[in-house]
Amino acid sequence: MCGIAGIFHLATPKPVDPLRVERMCDAIAHRGPDGHGVWTAHGVGLGHRRLSIIDVAGSPQPMASSDGRAMLVFNGEIYNFRELREELRGAGAEFYTDGDSEVILAAWQRWGPGCLPRLHGMFAFAIYDLGARTLFLARDRLGVKPLFYAPLSDGSLAFGSELKALLAHPLLRREVDPLAIEDYLAWGYVPDHRSILQGVQKLPAGHALLLRHGAPLPAPSQWWDVSFAERRSGRAADLEVELLHLLRQAVTSRMVSDVPLGAFLSGGVDSSSVVALMAEASCNPVKTCSIGFDVAALDESSYAAQVAELFATDHRSRVVSPDDFGAVDQLAAMFDEPFADASALPTWRVSQLARETVTVALSGDGADEAFAGYRRHAFQHGEDRMRSILPQALRGPVFGALGAIYPKADWAPRPLRAKSTLLALAGTSEAGYARAIGIVPPELREPLYSPAFLRLRGDYRAEQPFEALMRRAPARSGLDRAQYADLKFWLPGDILTKVDRTSMAVSLEAREPLLDHRLVEFAASLPEGLRLKRGEGKWLLKKTMRRYLPEDILFRQKQGFVTPIAQWFRGPLAETARLIGTSTALARTGWFDTHRLSAVAEAHIAGRSDNGRLLWQLLMLERSLARLGIAA
Repeated sequence: MCGIAGIFHLATPKPVDPLRVERMCDAIAHRGPDGHGVWTAHGVGLGHRRLSIIDVAGSPQPMASSDGRAMLVFNGEIYNFRELREELRGAGAEFYTDGDSEVILAAWQRWGPGCLPRLHGMFAFAIYDLGARTLFLARDRLGVKPLFYAPLSDGSLAFGSELKALLAHPLLRREVDPLAIEDYLAWGYVPDHRSILQGVQKLPAGHALLLRHGAPLPAPSQWWDVSFAERRSGRAADLEVELLHLLRQAVTSRMVSDVPLGAFLSGGVDSSSVVALMAEASCNPVKTCSIGFDVAALDESSYAAQVAELFATDHRSRVVSPDDFGAVDQLAAMFDEPFADASALPTWRVSQLARETVTVALSGDGADEAFAGYRRHAFQHGEDRMRSILPQALRGPVFGALGAIYPKADWAPRPLRAKSTLLALAGTSEAGYARAIGIVPPELREPLYSPAFLRLRGDYRAEQPFEALMRRAPARSGLDRAQYADLKFWLPGDILTKVDRTSMAVSLEAREPLLDHRLVEFAASLPEGLRLKRGEGKWLLKKTMRRYLPEDILFRQKQGFVTPIAQWFRGPLAETARLIGTSTALARTGWFDTHRLSAVAEAHIAGRSDNGRLLWQLLMLERSLARLGIAA
């Protein structure tokens, strides 16, 4: 795991100042504290910060190919590098290191861009081909590793693992994209199709860019996609055997490391499954870690301890206070862009705990998206059945009118909060799922904006690209389309961003075996009833893991990391909430109706409504903008 950065001149191949590339790398030094390097040639510069995982003593970067005709900087891991190395050696390639970086170079020289489907792993890399004078940028299938890039005024393109690297370049303009504010308010993060800054782009997951001197910046080309369009046949028992094989393959391939390795263990199905398979494949106790909270309703550490005892792991647990609101500014610094998933805080804390004893930690991320494990999947499935029975001409007026008058009812038990369901049923399947996965729906966002911002935003709505993604999904059902959108939109934009930034902030490599692309492709091909059965998500996965895990682990209600932000804004952050609408950098942007923001804060503090998530979004936006000095 590392950090990469670089500069490439698209127009005139001007000399690249190595100190400029070095400063870009220094901005992401936390991603690679074990080594650094810069290489420049006419019109190009590549930089690297290394976290040593495999071939610790060798494989320095930037790395030259064996014939010196290509240069690489690489962030990530290629899990099948040893098999590829033998194949390439048989074709005449020579190798001088024991790592995976040299394998990428040899694969590029033999297959060009066609090397990407052969690479199994998580990665973002840049290869400069000295003969062809091209720069090749690529990102892994599901977007585990990030890559930002931006064209600059001098005709060059700057790229880096985090926005920090680009911000270190003096020519980067710090002007906000107003559509990113709309996106952020809707989702709680800036999705991969946009950046907080105008002109900055994120290379989409499963895409690549081939750049040439003297040629314009091309659009990214997609090299991988997941399809839900086909259905596997056969007995459930046979599919269970195949799934277990894929799970074992995914976990064991990610246990290759020359430094201490362990796992996050929450006590949920996913992390417990990973630990079970690690224990099966290891002769030594697996190092696991978890965090608990000093509030019983939020604490799941007893389940983690149960799994740790079951598999005799070397387990470490730490109780932390959920009242960790003092870390707000540190979180803003980690993400650069505004990021409002409050579970980032406990994810960072468990990463800190893991880093005390290991350099690599396996996580359970990805199973919910691939195997339909979220409750919203069951709701979407049920709502789609209702939509198929009642025509839109009837649903729209009836449910729309009911939803409009039904109270928001934040105080009510969850089954009585029917407003969102009624509004979802009034619209299309795509619009309904956008409501389910979003944070602030359109009717609640609109009153927050100032007239000036509404003019800037124009006709754009954050839900439009999400709904379009669902409509064009290679899928057969509404559940398929929902999961496709999860994998392509929510997963890289929220979940993987959260894990990457919080783990790399402490120089920890996080690996996601349940996002092995072969496993994801298998899950996408399962009949709906093997993913979601009688309202129970991840059905085949849970059935498969019954041989390892007890029922109370497999079928307990999913909780996840919880941060009590609603209580914070009625307690220690109450005054902060009041200031959001009046005297902060956010108020000075002119984007919002400040009286409305103040009303939102006061209603929450008084307990009349639960606006905790919205206030957290606004606070993280304000802190991000203030820290970065971005001009509105």
